Amino acid sequence: MDILSLFITVPVLTILALVFTKGLRQARIVSMIGSLIQLAMTINLVFAYFKERDINQDIMVFTKDVVWFEQFNIHYAIGVDGISVALLLLTAIVVLAGVFISWKMSDLPKEFFISLIVLSIGVYGFFISLDLFTMFVFFEIAVIPMYLLIGIWGTGPREYAAMKLTLMLMGASAILLVAILGIYFNSNTDGGPLTFNILEIAKVNIPFEVQKLFFPLTFIGFAVIGALFPFHTWSPDGHASAPTAVSMLHAGVLMKLGGYGVFRVAMYLLPEGAQYWSWFFIILAAIGVIYGAFSAIKQTDLKYINAYSSVSHLGLVLFALLMLNKTAWNGAILQSLSHGFMTALFFALIGMIYERTHTRDVRKLGGLLKVIPFISAIYVIAGLASLGLPGFSGFVAEMNIFVGAFEHDDMFYRIVTIVSVSAIVVTAVYILRVVGIMLMGPVKNKAFLSLEKVTWYEQLGILLLLIPIVGMGVAPLWISDMILASLHPFIHGVP
Repeated sequence: MDILSLFITVPVLTILALVFTKGLRQARIVSMIGSLIQLAMTINLVFAYFKERDINQDIMVFTKDVVWFEQFNIHYAIGVDGISVALLLLTAIVVLAGVFISWKMSDLPKEFFISLIVLSIGVYGFFISLDLFTMFVFFEIAVIPMYLLIGIWGTGPREYAAMKLTLMLMGASAILLVAILGIYFNSNTDGGPLTFNILEIAKVNIPFEVQKLFFPLTFIGFAVIGALFPFHTWSPDGHASAPTAVSMLHAGVLMKLGGYGVFRVAMYLLPEGAQYWSWFFIILAAIGVIYGAFSAIKQTDLKYINAYSSVSHLGLVLFALLMLNKTAWNGAILQSLSHGFMTALFFALIGMIYERTHTRDVRKLGGLLKVIPFISAIYVIAGLASLGLPGFSGFVAEMNIFVGAFEHDDMFYRIVTIVSVSAIVVTAVYILRVVGIMLMGPVKNKAFLSLEKVTWYEQLGILLLLIPIVGMGVAPLWISDMILASLHPFIHGVP
């Protein structure tokens, strides 16, 4: 079996093994082993990719193409470049960390872990697909389990949050399907057969009028899951009601499908449409960056703070992609990775705090640094990474974004860049405010003096996410070079 199909096969086998488990202990051990194998596969893929890239200069490597539905020329076509490999690594790490953080899940544990792994299958399949229809199928596989995960295992108004999330994302999927079919029916303008293959469509000169029509549909279809303003409202409610591991996968991995889809499909296949519409969506993305940051300041629930912070940070990803140059695009991919690790770490820490204090209200917390120093110290580190402190992944990503955005001579681009940069100051305000209120000062509740110590599986989950955040900040060149090398075929003459 080829190296990429294993990313579908191994999770499926893990699910089959979970079906026959009995009780929490067996379910979590099987989930852990399956997730460890996936992480090992991803690390092996990284080394294999560098080795293959030395001898193979194709746009995609490790490609495989099998006819799935011949009548409509639908194929199981897969392949990866450096960007796909990096996002697969992010997915594997977050999934394994989510399993450790959910170690004590006692309510239907087998069904919970099966749902998590089904979600991961959708994400893995999406990142390796080269056929638009197959990519769309995996997109839906990734989204559908979210309804069950929030509706069954969530807290608070979970039914409302699950329904809102599902309706918003299904609406976006309907728009996306129209866009994909529009691209498909215009994929033979040079006289060839209709195709869903991304690499083949890229060779076709799709008319400008068609691009102008279908680019906004494609962009919105993908960007809704990336929290594009004003379609972001499903995200904070979904995060607040989701169980901890689901919030981690939701923000850390699932929302990355939006930026990746915009880059891989909208930008690559409809470049003239991207240039035509870029100013409009840049404005929406910049509003999202500022709106998310200011909304985070007003929140008192830790999950809502992190959720609106995600709206802001992912707004930067879309903002950078719309700048249409290599430096900003490199920053967008790095920001996707950085945000994935940071937000998953934040949600893991918030879940640990909630389990011990039974509240997420910042106003009711205080002095936690004295009673749970490990969790508190990691929260400070995650906060510093989020506000872009040098030495952490956030700084590397945001510097590339802002330098790339400022490369444009046009005053419009420079003004929106300056506006977006100001979000860093706002981010510092809400991060330092939460740290000051929640961690510093006297312990507000005497019951907090006897909080449970951090367990070994919680420490493992935290370290899995913390190491890449520091690693990207201290030694970013290897992954940055891998991403930059993969950007060249997608530029289409953009400087």
